[in-house]
Order: sequence, then structure tokens, then C-alpha cells
Amino acid sequence: MDRAVDVLVVGAGPAGLAAAARLASAAGGRYRVEVLEREREAGGVPRHCAHGGFGPAGRGRPLDGPGFARRSVREAVKAGATVRTGVAATGWAGPLTLEVTAPTGLERLTARVVVLATGARERPRSARLVPGTRPAGVLTTGELQQSVHLYGVRGERLGRRAVVIGAEPVSHHAVGALRRAGVDVVAMVTEQPRGPRRFGAVPPPPLLTGARVTEILGRGRLAGVVVSGRDGRTHTLHCDTAVFTGDWIPENELPRSGGVVLDGGTKGPAVDGAYRTASTGVFAVGNALRGVESAGAAAAEGRAAADAVLRHLAGAPWPGPGVPVVVEGPLRWVAPNRVTDGTGTRPVLLRARVPLVRPVVSVTQGGRMLHHGRAEGTAWPHRSLRWTAEWVREVDPAGGPVTVSARVIS
Repeated sequence: MDRAVDVLVVGAGPAGLAAAARLASAAGGRYRVEVLEREREAGGVPRHCAHGGFGPAGRGRPLDGPGFARRSVREAVKAGATVRTGVAATGWAGPLTLEVTAPTGLERLTARVVVLATGARERPRSARLVPGTRPAGVLTTGELQQSVHLYGVRGERLGRRAVVIGAEPVSHHAVGALRRAGVDVVAMVTEQPRGPRRFGAVPPPPLLTGARVTEILGRGRLAGVVVSGRDGRTHTLHCDTAVFTGDWIPENELPRSGGVVLDGGTKGPAVDGAYRTASTGVFAVGNALRGVESAGAAAAEGRAAADAVLRHLAGAPWPGPGVPVVVEGPLRWVAPNRVTDGTGTRPVLLRARVPLVRPVVSVTQGGRMLHHGRAEGTAWPHRSLRWTAEWVREVDPAGGPVTVSARVIS
């Protein structure tokens, strides 16, 4: 089946649904907006995050993840977007044509604009190169939350003693899910020299810093994990459940197969301040761009990308390759990471490899200083630092890459 739409959004998480709602409502029904979601339900990761932190629900009540997901779907559909679930985009048949597998069969969808909002995933144990056997009881946070919140797994069916690998917000939610299921959390393990000062769960589990899990023990069922410290000494934590958290990577298979240029730091599509990729008519937004941000931040990016999509549909020219933005020193990545026509001055996101207390951030191009200033607070490896993008107006299109660096000055 061959069909045509105006805007095809791939991914019905916070970013994709927010973009679809803005596009459908702003166009007043003039454009056909279709959203594809490979899961059976739309809403993305928030569907199985049964905790607060997703904004107000009204009357002073906090909104939880499932509530946020339902509201996002409702707003997109009410605006006039078509949201299809159980539909997977499997490849490209042309620059703006996607091959799709749906319950009704194979389709080929051609659009004037494609918005990639495929989200991010945690690296599983195998991708982290942790040796050992493959026993039951080794999970990621997503697998854990789906087991507990969607399928009601409790008690010994899940485990008795758990170790959480990681110490960031998603790790804390993993602890909460384990405790809700009646599992004792014996330790959290992080390679960072220290963990966040505040912890939502009370009381917090023991936190092992400067350590990493180097081996999985057990055959039929997990029997323990081997933990190595910075001094090289090892010891065994006996457990029957291990949850690998964080270490996010964008779902980049679809953009990569379509020849969309990826950024070396984020491993997601390289985009400019208007969320345009180097492929004409292809936008990318939300956690498909980099490691995970909050649902609210991803939704805000979806709405901003929708405004740029509307300008493109109205005839705005597509920019050239532009100037790449790279990082050095203790920084891992910057997003957005292209400067094209000097538009899109929303703050950029910076992610550090190690905690940086009130770092001084510099933006240079060919030895020329574009911006320099001190950031307030601490840049954590699990939380992005927002930094001004007003400097994009000073970028020389022929001046070579822009470099963002950070250092701590006592």
C-alpha cells in the first residue's frame, strides 16, 4: 500500500506527540499529520514510570508518567493528528519515503516532512561488555518498570535481593520500583566519585562510588555480581537481581539506515537550532538526539521543532551543511550540534563526563572567542547543563568547527 501524508512523525513519545499536537492544531486541518508508534500503546517511556515529577495534574496533585502519557496522546488526537500504534518504520524507500510494517500489512509512506522522535534506550549489560554467563534476573530499568508497573510482577517472581548499577535519577526510580515490588535493594554501584546529594527514596540503599560491576555470576539464576574499585580490589555482592540503569544511547538505527548524518558525541542525528538534520525535509527531536532528558524537556523540543516544520512547509529554504559544533575536555557532547543560518537560539545542552562545580564554559571558533562565562551549580554526568546559544550569530560560516569547552577554576 502506497500512501502520502504531509508530516510523518516516527515515535509517539513526549517529543513526537507534542510535535504532532502543535502541527495539527497550528495548521488548522490544512496538513495531514500521522504518528507511527511500534508499541501497542502510545505515550513512550512515561507509560511505565509510576512516579510523580511530570507536572501538575490539577487541584494540587502531581502528574505521574501514565497520566502524562495519556494527556499527550489525548492532546495530539484532539488537535487532529492520526496516532497509529503497533506500526514500525523498518527502512527507507527514498529520501522522504519510509517502509512501514503495520497490522494490516506492508506500507510505503511518503511525506513532505519526516520528524524522527524515536527516543533513547539504556545500554543493556551486553553492550556494556560486562562478562559472565547469561542468567535470569539481569534487567534494564525499562524492563524492570514494565514488569512491575505494566504486568504487576511482585515478590520472588522478580527477586529477593537486588543491586542497582548506576546512581542517577532513573536509578532512583529503579530503587523505588524494586521496593514497591517487595525486593530488598542491597546496594547501588556507580563509577562516579560521588553520587547526587539528594535521594528520593527513604532510607537510601548503600552507595558504592568509584566502583564498577566487572562480572556476572550464576547460571540459571543470577547469584551475584563482582564489583571492582579504583584500587583494583574486588568483592562479590550476592544478589538474584541486577538492574543496569542509565548510560543512554539514542535509537539511531532508522536515521543511520537512511543516511542521516549522526553526531559523534551524542550518537544521535546532528541537528541545528531548528532541529533540522543535514537531510532535506528530515527533522529530529527529543531523546532521539542524545541521552535522556525529562519528558517535559523532550515535549518542549517537539513543540519548537513543529514551528520549524511549519516554516519549512510554508516555503522556507533548507540550509546547507553548516558548521559543526564539537566539545573537548571533560564534556561528552553538545546538542544541538550544527550552526546553519544563525537561527534557533534556544539554549544548547551540555553533558559532562565527571561532576563539574560551577564550570567556566568557553565557545571558540578558530581561536576566536565567541562566548565565555561561568555556569552556576554543578554539571552532573546524568544531567545536562543549559547554556546560552546567542553566540550562534557570531559564527563564521567559513571559519571551521565551533568548539565548546569547560573547566573548573577554584
